[in-house]
Amino acid sequence: MPVSGDSPSPMLSDVQIASEIQLRDITDVAFSGLGLAHDVLTTYGRHKAKIDYHRVTSSSDFESGVGKIVLMTGVSPTPAGEGKTTTTLGLNDALNRLGVRSTACLREPSLGPVFGMKGGAHGGGRAQVVPMIDINLHFTGDIHAVTAANNLLSSLLDNHFYWGNKLDIDPGQVYWRRVMDISDRALRSLNLRLSKRLTRPEGFNITAASEVMAVLCLAEDLTDLERRIGKIVVGLSCDGRPVTAADLDAVGAMVVLLKDAFNPNLVQSLEGNAVFIHGGPFANIAHGCNSVVATRTAMKLSDVVVIEAGFGSDLGGEKFFNIKCRASGLHASACVIVCTVRSTKMQGGVPREELLVPHPECVAKGTLNLKRHIEIIRQFGLEPVISVNRFDGDTDEEIELVREAAEQEGVACCVATHWRDGGEGAMSLAETVLTALARNSGKSRLLYPNSLSLKDKVATIAKKIYGAEGVDYHPVALNRLENLEALGFGELPVCIAKTQYSFSADPKALGAAEGHVLPVREIRLNAGAGFVVVVTGAMMTMPGLPRHPASVGVSLQPDGTVAGI
Repeated sequence: MPVSGDSPSPMLSDVQIASEIQLRDITDVAFSGLGLAHDVLTTYGRHKAKIDYHRVTSSSDFESGVGKIVLMTGVSPTPAGEGKTTTTLGLNDALNRLGVRSTACLREPSLGPVFGMKGGAHGGGRAQVVPMIDINLHFTGDIHAVTAANNLLSSLLDNHFYWGNKLDIDPGQVYWRRVMDISDRALRSLNLRLSKRLTRPEGFNITAASEVMAVLCLAEDLTDLERRIGKIVVGLSCDGRPVTAADLDAVGAMVVLLKDAFNPNLVQSLEGNAVFIHGGPFANIAHGCNSVVATRTAMKLSDVVVIEAGFGSDLGGEKFFNIKCRASGLHASACVIVCTVRSTKMQGGVPREELLVPHPECVAKGTLNLKRHIEIIRQFGLEPVISVNRFDGDTDEEIELVREAAEQEGVACCVATHWRDGGEGAMSLAETVLTALARNSGKSRLLYPNSLSLKDKVATIAKKIYGAEGVDYHPVALNRLENLEALGFGELPVCIAKTQYSFSADPKALGAAEGHVLPVREIRLNAGAGFVVVVTGAMMTMPGLPRHPASVGVSLQPDGTVAGI
């Protein structure tokens, strides 16, 4: 890696780098890399496949089933992201170089970010997952299946109103929303005309924030998927009774739409190592973790499973522990926090347009954000490893300031160059993670018990994770929370929708914000998924597009290739 002052050789684009690699046939990845028989695969061309998770997880051919989970989380990000996916892939490639049976687990990209602000979600440089264009677009159709299942339930609900409303559903107490996998702010709030005399308010979420996506990701098997879908609450009857998808006789058809999507997807890194990509919930407005079935399948086939959760430890990290681990009984054995010089600069007050300019004094100030994320992971019982994802413009002085901040907190810190060097650039990180796995004989823990009230759960996260001094509820939200307690949903964990850019609900409150008040404006019940969504500040579960969407640069080339992702 070049030191400060050097001019690094220019890197090719992600598409150019990927096009230079001779990909392994996915059946070879499955057979040679994972020991899978070909008959457990359903291939989608030469480089994508679905795995029959049930045959793998129930098979006696894979006796270990003890793969240790390494959680990949991060600091509060810049709008472009800090490279958690890239680091997940780089670490996984490095572990395999060391002879460790390791598999990476990622979430599926949504078309919202792909065509919006962030672009694709395939890693970058020489730490990519491929085939990148397929993965970023329609992939194996899982997100479309989730969209269809969700909107089938919406259609059945409104059809029930049209034909007389036998269940006496209150049109003003319908909580189920339609979804689509595109960012479109115009669909946030609508008024549906169900008949000449009946209208009701409606709105769209993006598919990644839907309860059906969460159900797909948290279900243990198809029986559990069916059970969870049946428990989805679409609204209340006029006498206050919860009305479910089972009440609308929607369950069977929804499960049929999801049955193929429920099997995990197998692809590969540029270095030919196995990667599972399955499920795509966002971490700022949903629970931010890949599917339980993909995780369990990877654990059955590997000694180490590297799992990326969305955004920082205050969002995807917290939800991995408090929602995914609580629901599944899984636990992490180690944790990596991805940090960049540019993120510390932004948290130290540097404007976006100057993030590529050296600002050591702001890096030093911004490391308070890193230290807070270290404190968060420690609350879940783990000592994190810090991975500094080095960019070509970073100076040695800035890198050293980040390293010193980590060492002051007593945690190991590695500088990784996997974007430029592939797995070779993450070897030090891999060795440090293996040391952490060997040292940590315990299990990660939860932040709060089920028995706490919903209000106390929100307050616990607000104070212990966000550094808030309290929570301020909109009267409608408070009434809804109290109503859910009365209806028997108080044992559920909470999933807080909050900006990813700050510990507070204000994206401009950078660093390690403390003493703020968390403003809660809306409460939503995800009874099938098994959690209560708490919407804070200005967060929207249907994002809008930026002034200059990433889709503007996407095009089909004369040779049939796709450019701009």
